[in-house]
Amino acid sequence: MIAAPEATPFRRNLGLRYTEFVDGLHQAMAFDWYLEVGCRAGRSFAPVTGKTIAVDPFFKVEINAIGVKPKLLVFQQTSDDFFADGYLKKLGIQLSYSFLDGMHLFEYLLRDFINTEANSDPKGVIAMHDCLPFGARQLTRDLKNLPRGPWTGDVWKLLPILQRYRPELKLTVLTCRPTGLVFVTNLDPSNTVLKDNYDKILAEWLNQDMLEYGLDKFYSIYEPLDPEEFAAAGYPIFADVRLDPGLAHKPTKVTK
Repeated sequence: MIAAPEATPFRRNLGLRYTEFVDGLHQAMAFDWYLEVGCRAGRSFAPVTGKTIAVDPFFKVEINAIGVKPKLLVFQQTSDDFFADGYLKKLGIQLSYSFLDGMHLFEYLLRDFINTEANSDPKGVIAMHDCLPFGARQLTRDLKNLPRGPWTGDVWKLLPILQRYRPELKLTVLTCRPTGLVFVTNLDPSNTVLKDNYDKILAEWLNQDMLEYGLDKFYSIYEPLDPEEFAAAGYPIFADVRLDPGLAHKPTKVTK
């Protein structure tokens, strides 16, 4: 009797922890405008030295998250409401680098990506967190029964969705612990393909299970990169939007 082949196992992300990678990135360079969606405690945008926009429906910041930033705009609302209010266009802001870490359901991340790209510098970078799960329990969409430890939901779906609908986008996938970082470049703020097909994409993907989709198929989408090697190479995808850290605002201490 021939044994059935074992199912493809999940890959564990064994690279530098994502918080360490992100801190190192912000220590190495500044950006004209940085957007972060999903930043409740302020820990992740505290090291930023450039102009910053932070969006979260419920902040609980108990640290000095302002630092040396020349501007910090805080919006305590959902990302959908933030983008709908049109603040970025009203203020003439073009995003250099954005970090999307909001609700871990793919339709939310898809909307955040669509809205962020529409307000980005074409040479900019959009980062998406939690797209590389390493266990089946992390995939749940049931908000009342979340697993202990990392919860990725189904935002993994953004990789095959972007591959299918926006193949011209470049995905740079880092194996940061615990659930990866995905960077998207070659942006086109005028492209409306995802927006135009939003309802179709939801119908196609809402009930798609990752294991049914196939881990082999998912892993074939990208080449995993080591975050420390990427950092050592000088964070190459940021070359066109980075500012010299020396250009960051340095507040002068006022003495009486």
